[in-house]
Amino acid sequence: MKIAQISPLFESVPPKLYGGTERVVSILTEGLIRNGHEVTLFASGDSKTSAQLVPICREALRLSNIKDPCAEHLLQLAMVYDRADEFDLIHSHADYFTFPFAQKSATPTVTTLHGRLDMPELQGIHRYYLSHPLISISDSQRAPFPFANWVGTVHHGLLMEQYRFYPEPGKYLAFLGRIA
Repeated sequence: MKIAQISPLFESVPPKLYGGTERVVSILTEGLIRNGHEVTLFASGDSKTSAQLVPICREALRLSNIKDPCAEHLLQLAMVYDRADEFDLIHSHADYFTFPFAQKSATPTVTTLHGRLDMPELQGIHRYYLSHPLISISDSQRAPFPFANWVGTVHHGLLMEQYRFYPEPGKYLAFLGRIA
């Protein structure tokens, strides 16, 4: 398949600093390529990928002097959907910003929602775009929008080769993250 991946522009793919979503986009993109898919990644210019990279901005927005990230993200979506007919699938990680673009496109789009959904101000946009296919990162993440078009749950994964297994128990377990 020819797949477009839309990453947030706040961090590079993979991120140099924090960037959970961008890390997941990197793992998914590289996995799709290993499985024979042709992937185009729309991300910041300092991203490192085996995919065809379409840089939207020179560097991750968190590291730049950009005051309004919405302009760059809207430019990114315009660039993706100008080329939509080149892809079999568009996979967005850009939250609800994708919805109006996807609604006007014949190319199927799915959006993975990586963040919190329990904010009342999100109800309106999710009700307006009821038919847009969504992927959750946990079943509990779906609770605020039981009416949404959930097509699956894909839990964020880890590259196990980045972690060393110790068969003997240590004195503690440390966890840094968010359970959504």
